[in-house]
Amino acid sequence: MTDTTPTHIAPANIRYIKLGAGGRWEATSLDGARIDYGFATDDHARAAAGDWDGLKATYIAAGVAAATASGYVREMRDFYTLGTDTLWITFARGFLWWAFAETGVIFRGDETRTEGSRYRRTIGPWRNTDILGRALALHGLSTVLTQLAGYPRTICSVAASDYLLRRINAAEEPAVAATRAARMSLITGMAELIRLLHWAEFELMVDLVFARSGWRRVSVLGGTMTDIDLLLEQPFTGERASVQVKSSADQAVLNGCLAAFEASPLSSRFFFVCHSPHGELMVPPELAGRVQVITGDTLAAAAVDAGLIDWLLDKAA
Repeated sequence: MTDTTPTHIAPANIRYIKLGAGGRWEATSLDGARIDYGFATDDHARAAAGDWDGLKATYIAAGVAAATASGYVREMRDFYTLGTDTLWITFARGFLWWAFAETGVIFRGDETRTEGSRYRRTIGPWRNTDILGRALALHGLSTVLTQLAGYPRTICSVAASDYLLRRINAAEEPAVAATRAARMSLITGMAELIRLLHWAEFELMVDLVFARSGWRRVSVLGGTMTDIDLLLEQPFTGERASVQVKSSADQAVLNGCLAAFEASPLSSRFFFVCHSPHGELMVPPELAGRVQVITGDTLAAAAVDAGLIDWLLDKAA
């Protein structure tokens, strides 16, 4: 089957539509590639002819207040006249769904529990993913958009249209992009501050990072153990890890520490932490699951995540 998902959408109009009270027409619409709408009492002939004043008069004659009748007419006009360049969205089954629709309204007559009294065919299937195929789950969407689910009527415009289109077009939110750039700048700055630390302060910082990540130190910081600087325990699992902290190191230093780790019965995991390595430090494939080398920006990011920004600023001041 050929994938007909567009590479980018730029609709002329956007409308939210509720597919029946309580979602009663969702299955027919979503699974049948159509948009169900309306009750049998909604005058199809007047709507198809564009007789909006006459349509409003029929509602008022049926006892509907003038303001409410105007709302009904607006929704009917949208459903009957908006073109193929209109994006229709709805919320169902825990997702945002979207589609474009063919012109022309097919009038069935009476509505049922599973079908509206009329419908429009969609152009291709309803989609609940962005243009890259990633699911548009409701829990991952902002309430500036999902609050539309509480709209009491049937069809309305979408105020958060820019946000909606960015999500469908898989474009990053400007605020997210700006914050991501700011975080990367912060991490770069923190890496510089870490390199300014005295070796004892650096060792203390590493201890704080692990402590705030859930590890508990079971050795004395800077104690008498010659091969490791910290011995840690994971309280929940009882797993033990040894940590070697170096301000600078090359591959030869790492290899020596790895040999000591393999010869020691103290721990099953090993962390080698170094803020200024000489070249890339490589871990043998056979130890990859038990050994982790933490350097540079990775170390700085861990310090940021551990809430040590002010601590580092104070030490560097």
